[in-house]
Amino acid sequence: MARILIVDDSPTEIRKISTILDQHKHEVITADNGADGVAVARQERPDLILMDVVMPGLNGFQATRQLTRTPETADIPVVIVTTKDQETDRVWGTRQGAKGYLVKPVSENDLIATINELLD
Repeated sequence: MARILIVDDSPTEIRKISTILDQHKHEVITADNGADGVAVARQERPDLILMDVVMPGLNGFQATRQLTRTPETADIPVVIVTTKDQETDRVWGTRQGAKGYLVKPVSENDLIATINELLD
């Protein structure tokens, strides 16, 4: 069981992903914007972060960059989970430090496989 932080401004997406994670016995923490996601990650130290990109204020790319370049959170893998499916988005996400990139709607199999790969 892992502690996983979901950062997404859509309550529907948070509910969908939380349901999948609950079924796989993971503990879920949530934040509904990038700035809160960074703050929660620093305070809670989750095992992994699922990060949306399109959010008001601090977007997911900016939040990922902050998390992966700050020593206290740099070891927490960040997986981008977004509707942005262009190759340039994937490359940019990786450059910000993301360890994975999933396109919404994300399948349960892809989500769990990515989490398992990063947490093993």
